[in-house]
Parts: sequence; structure tokens; C-alpha cells
Amino acid sequence: MAQIELENITRTFQLGETTVRALSSVSVSIDSGEYVAIMGPSGSGKSTLLNLLGLLDRPNAGHYRLEGRDVTTLSSDEQAAVRRNRIGFVFQSFHLVPRLTAAENVALPLMLGGIPPEVRRRRANDALEKVGLTSRAGHRPDELSGGQRQRIAIARAIIMQPAMLLADEPTGNLDRHTSQEIVELLEDLNAVGTTLIVVTHDPDMGHRARRRLIMTDGILDDSRKKPVPPATGIP
Repeated sequence: MAQIELENITRTFQLGETTVRALSSVSVSIDSGEYVAIMGPSGSGKSTLLNLLGLLDRPNAGHYRLEGRDVTTLSSDEQAAVRRNRIGFVFQSFHLVPRLTAAENVALPLMLGGIPPEVRRRRANDALEKVGLTSRAGHRPDELSGGQRQRIAIARAIIMQPAMLLADEPTGNLDRHTSQEIVELLEDLNAVGTTLIVVTHDPDMGHRARRRLIMTDGILDDSRKKPVPPATGIP
């Protein structure tokens, strides 16, 4: 069974007297463990689609089923619980709390979930080990490089062992070598079963995904249905 099913999802925004249709009757299924890139020009609806997948926004029409459950019908508190326990987020700008150490940033979802301190410390250390940053556990974000901050953000995203990881331009603020490391880390997580959905402008990164959803003016084109030409750049 598909982990994600979108059925005729429509999202509009009101700008003055103008109605902007960000998503137009989007329907797509994504199986558990897939690696998908959402691509398209600025303003095409990529981020709107990602926000809906992450339960950060609600559609005006249509249904979104996650792991067989219609999450469009849930209350805000119920959606927050699903978001906390089943979905991990990685953003271009890291979104770390400046006054917290790396370990404290990683453990933040556990604290919000009411997990006891000793369990938080152990699981934060395990997550930091997965991203290769146990030696930086006591450092604050301003003491870390961009790549290290993104690794911390990834550790925070996976600490609740989510079924789905959503990454919005995860390499946008990084140099090419560091970008390669971050992409490989995300792909390692996908290789052990985490569904990985990445919004990107980078055609090389998009080419690495096994499936591409191309957005144009709020309309989705699923490139799994046709061949995709090879790209050059990141191998």
C-alpha cells in the first residue's frame, strides 16, 4: 500500500482581489521507502506541495492519506502529533536554536514529546553518531560550519525515527563538496527504508532521485511515467 496518497489536492491563496492557484487537482501516490525529487521553477508550487505533505498547511480541496489514514480530516493537535512522530524536516537554513548546543538541538523533538531526560541524552548521542558529529555535541550553532549545522538538522529530523523525511533545498547554502556529503547522508537514510522527498532546483541532485515530480503552475507531472535524460555533475 502506498504510504502517501494525494487525491485531487487543490490549494489557493488570496492576494488582494486575485485568487492564486498554487496547486491544481494534484493526485499522486508515493510508496514507502521511495526517493523522490520535487522539481520545477520558482512559484510552480513545490514548496506548497512540501508544506502540505508535512502537514504544515491544509488544502482547500482534496484528500491526503498518510500510511492509510486521511490526515486532512484531523484536528490541528492530531496533525501536530503525526508531524512530530512520523515526519522529519530538513530545511535550507537549518533552523537550529542558537542558544542550544548541538545535542540539545537534536534532542528538542524528544523534549517537546515529553521523553525523559536520560532517554533524550542517549537517543541524541545515537543520532549524532549517525551523522558523524558526536565530537561536536557540546558546540552551539555559531561554532559549527554550514555542513555541520545541516548534519545537526538531519540528526534532529531523524531522532523520532520518522517514516518520511522532507528536505527543502537541503544543500542550497552549502559548497559543492559539503553538498555531496549531505546528499550521501540523506541517501544512506533512504537506503535503510526512510521515504525521502526532496525539493530542489539542482538538476544534478534531482537526477539522483529514483523518481521526479515536476511542478509547473501548480500542476504535477510524474516523470516516473517516461524516461529521464541523464544529468552531469554530482555522480
